[in-house]
Amino acid sequence: MLESNPHRHSPWALASDSRRLNQLFGNDELLPLWIAEPYVPLAEPIRSAIEQRASVGWYGYETRPNSVQTAFWDWMASRHGWSGEGLSATVSPSVGSSIAVLVNELTDEGDGVIIQPPVFTDFKPLIAAAGRTVVRNPLVLGDDGYQMDIDGLEESTSEPSVRVMILCNPHNPVGRLWSKQELRSVARICADNGVAVIADEIHADLVLPPNTFVPFAEAAKATDVIWASTHGPIKTFGLAGVCDTLLVTDNDDVATQFKAASRRLHLTRNNVFATAAFETAYREGGEWLDDLLDLITSNISRLNAGLDEAIRVMPQQATYLSWLDLRQLGLDVPQLTHWLTAAGLALSPGHWFGREGAGFARMSIAAEPAVIDEAISRLNKGVASAT
Repeated sequence: MLESNPHRHSPWALASDSRRLNQLFGNDELLPLWIAEPYVPLAEPIRSAIEQRASVGWYGYETRPNSVQTAFWDWMASRHGWSGEGLSATVSPSVGSSIAVLVNELTDEGDGVIIQPPVFTDFKPLIAAAGRTVVRNPLVLGDDGYQMDIDGLEESTSEPSVRVMILCNPHNPVGRLWSKQELRSVARICADNGVAVIADEIHADLVLPPNTFVPFAEAAKATDVIWASTHGPIKTFGLAGVCDTLLVTDNDDVATQFKAASRRLHLTRNNVFATAAFETAYREGGEWLDDLLDLITSNISRLNAGLDEAIRVMPQQATYLSWLDLRQLGLDVPQLTHWLTAAGLALSPGHWFGREGAGFARMSIAAEPAVIDEAISRLNKGVASAT
């Protein structure tokens, strides 16, 4: 159950927020809602599991039990109807490390890697740092929200130098949940052109009713596309500072390459607290997540009802990240960035996610209603001062 958090405003938490706010925004008095994490208390069973493990008083090397991955697949089967049969799952410290390893293993220097901006900020620098070429297949914004440019994707994948596509499913930051038909189109096109798909599915559990999550693995079944997907409890339960992630695939060669690279780079070392939190989240976190999804849905309604008409809340099917359309304010990128901080808010300016995001901002809404109401008030005051 979600409940008030006695630790959220502790001196340590405030100091931590202050450091990060100063680093990114140069102001430690802003309302911090830019990070993709829930601003609500950790699920009690997870907190208890971490405290129990801490009470043991021994933190040396520990073998990760098979029950950890069993808990993940039991969760996926019960929440999403997705079986792990025929699939391998390998532990990885983060989504970023999984993608970085696979980009290196599946491509050569100079090869093209497709992304679909506006999209998660880390994809582009990961590609560039590997000496690969960023290939843009921007999402198309229409009256009903964002769609994939399927024709553009077909054109991009037909280039012989393009070897990998990074798919964000559900999409961060625009909140789209890709349908089975859309995912099948991606799988078919990539299979026909020999392009591997890395599906970042770390937000899979954060699908808002009545929508349902479709794993890329399921859409890919009718094709011979090479694919891998990232999963784990870090976004669902706010455990990015504690837990590992998983890299899932049905391709033996990809699994073997990934495991070999992980061993070579020492990416497989266990963390005793991560092991405890990971398994407990998937075994006992269901009720907490249901409450979180209810809170997100309610907060979307609060935004739609409370925000000035100059701010449009883009349609949201998944994640706890609302994508706010601020283009009616008529501000360029530097002006909008200044406007947000002047309004007293630390949000992620849309241009961080690519030039297609200019004029937008991303805000975490996994927060108590009072926090969302304060954010609405600050945004509305900002609009009033700008007009």
